[in-house]
Amino acid sequence: AMWLRHWEQVIPFFDYPPEIRRVIYTTNAIESLNDSLRKVLKTKGSFPSEAAVFKLLYLALEKISEK
Repeated sequence: AMWLRHWEQVIPFFDYPPEIRRVIYTTNAIESLNDSLRKVLKTKGSFPSEAAVFKLLYLALEKISEK
């Protein structure tokens, strides 16, 4: 696993109190969601309307939430 190869960088993370670690986990989840949505938009190119963008993002969020 990747975290095993970078163990020296992982260990300091556990020095943070649980409240701070919770925020870090949340931030990682948000970043992951944003990356997924960005990837969906980049693969499409152009959109005929703003509604088409929102529809694609909605469908992407539905698919992501199934995971």
